[in-house]
Amino acid sequence: MKAEPSQQRLQRQIERQIRRRRRADDERRSVLGQTVFLGTLGLLFVLPLVGLTYLGVWIDGLAEAYSSRWTVSLMLLGLCIGAVNVYLYIREHP
Repeated sequence: MKAEPSQQRLQRQIERQIRRRRRADDERRSVLGQTVFLGTLGLLFVLPLVGLTYLGVWIDGLAEAYSSRWTVSLMLLGLCIGAVNVYLYIREHP
């Protein structure tokens, strides 16, 4: 009689370990998944930076006198926007 409860307890422990193992396997990221994640982070950071820098160069080119005011200002804005994009993406996709 005493063997049955211990067998049931052992069976429950084994089932729990199997569930934990399957959940860990499902949550593990592959190398390709990690590469895609890092590539996405790079694009989220670089695109606003490059786009706004290009816009700043174009606006500065319209001015007759040489000025880099718009370029630097929009570059810093792109840097901030890119950093916020990366932060929000990481917070949403752990």
